[in-house]
Amino acid sequence: MSLPPPRENQAYFTVSALESGHIHVVDRIFIDNPENDNLQRIPSLSFLFQHSTNNKKLLFDLGIRKDWQNSPPKILASIPPESGVEVEQDVIESFSKRSPLFPKSQFVVGGETMKIIEEGLWPEKEDSVYTSDVIPTDRTMFLGEDITWEPIGPLSRAYDFYGDGSLYVIDAPGHLWGHINLLVRTSADGGWLYLAGDTAHHWNLITGKSGMACCHTAPIHVDEEAAEDMIRRVGEVSRLPRVRVILAHGRPWYEENEGGDAFYPGSIKSL
Repeated sequence: MSLPPPRENQAYFTVSALESGHIHVVDRIFIDNPENDNLQRIPSLSFLFQHSTNNKKLLFDLGIRKDWQNSPPKILASIPPESGVEVEQDVIESFSKRSPLFPKSQFVVGGETMKIIEEGLWPEKEDSVYTSDVIPTDRTMFLGEDITWEPIGPLSRAYDFYGDGSLYVIDAPGHLWGHINLLVRTSADGGWLYLAGDTAHHWNLITGKSGMACCHTAPIHVDEEAAEDMIRRVGEVSRLPRVRVILAHGRPWYEENEGGDAFYPGSIKSL
């Protein structure tokens, strides 16, 4: 399966990585064959986009809230004693995880995110892992069944966000309700970047070297079967020509690029 070829005068995006904190965890939380039980420092990455023709900017936020200690009690209780969280700088917010810093910005989330809101939010619902200000519903676009989803390559549901083939929102079920990925053109001649978000939390899952860890008291994914299927599809995407795949918590890519030109004000080179 291939991705759509570029159009004449194809629009694309310049994409810059942003530092959004780190988490200290052991690999056995994510994969079934860890090499050791050492704590690993994994990134939490966000990404800033700028459109090549209309100069629109978009922030794909997978970051950790600055005041993570004020997360709902259920979140804090789920952090293993040996693990830890560090956020060195302020995190700009967007896309379904945290409350906004920009009062006029529009949020875009998967349609099933509404399930999270309808089930109740903390503190009103004491056992919720989401705060009541998780998203401003009055200026949020919920991408549900009222838009046109189409298959693209190995991905079953993609939405051409701007209608110009520059950015596809990917319905990426498994991790949480309404979870989305982004497939972004990074050049006019056929380069791509796939931001897989929390589809997987370890690169070995994408390559097939490891399977998902099991038997967690607090599962990482709300639907493990859907998550495994999505991981398989992203693995197929990663093997397509001129496609770079980055995970929100992808340690190998981060270690190779930390402090380099891929981070703002620089940008990720197109393949």
